[in-house]
Amino acid sequence: MEWKIALICLAGLLGLLLMGPFMIKPLKLVYHLASYFVFGGVLLYVFNFLLSQAGLRVAINPVTMLTAGVLQVPGVILLAVLHHIFV
Repeated sequence: MEWKIALICLAGLLGLLLMGPFMIKPLKLVYHLASYFVFGGVLLYVFNFLLSQAGLRVAINPVTMLTAGVLQVPGVILLAVLHHIFV
């Protein structure tokens, strides 16, 4: 009876070993998107804090945070220009 349990455990470990690389790539993508999201939020917050006296403010929402996080400083400049043109 114990050898069947040991065989099932070994088969489960082998399955995890084979499926590991397929589970890592989506987790890396989620990690990168989350880090871009957080970095964009911090960047927008600093931008709004420093340039609010000059009348430049960019709304902080998920789309602008992701744009600023992926494109970084040029993304914040792009958002400021778009805000100036359309608002």
